[in-house]
Amino acid sequence: MSHHFIESLKWRYATKSFDTDKKVSAEDIASLKESINLTATSFGLQPFRVMVIDDPALKTKLRAASWDQPQLEESSHVFVFASKLDMTAEYIDDYVRRTAAIRGLPYEALSGYGDFMKNSIADKDPEFIQGWNRRQAYIALGTLMAAAAELRIDACPMEGFDPAQYDELLGLKEKGLTAAVIAPVGYRSAEDPTQHAAKVRLPLEEMFL
Repeated sequence: MSHHFIESLKWRYATKSFDTDKKVSAEDIASLKESINLTATSFGLQPFRVMVIDDPALKTKLRAASWDQPQLEESSHVFVFASKLDMTAEYIDDYVRRTAAIRGLPYEALSGYGDFMKNSIADKDPEFIQGWNRRQAYIALGTLMAAAAELRIDACPMEGFDPAQYDELLGLKEKGLTAAVIAPVGYRSAEDPTQHAAKVRLPLEEMFL
């Protein structure tokens, strides 16, 4: 593994204060979006969508729905990961059709795999499905954080917000989505004391059994 990648992970931290004068470039935002889209998900179904918000007025409203945490306003952009509220046979069929088209296969060649996916969730209740979808969004969050660190872009993964308020502010429910987790991104403020704190992790011999 690249030593640089390990150094990037050591460099990153949950940024508490962003430099409001520094904005992430459109090129780097595009790279972060692509990294999220390339993340691993169960069956490859990507049961979430992402909103990238940089409108100051909207960020102010999101701050109010996030326990008044300043990162929402100070950051350059806010990534909102919104997980699907369901998983339907139609959604799986769309995925199978897309897979067949991209790989140059007839739909029939993959229909059995589609049936397998459908059967695997057929007896699951909505609460399980929503939890499963939410977990996929967290995998994507991890990819975003690693990709941002590689680009030396700061990020702060956050669960401290009111999902119902987010859903209303962003019109998520009518899209069949609900806010799962968020990550403001930007560049750390020189005044943020957290950046100087030593990273606290278990010794490797204790983490790995």
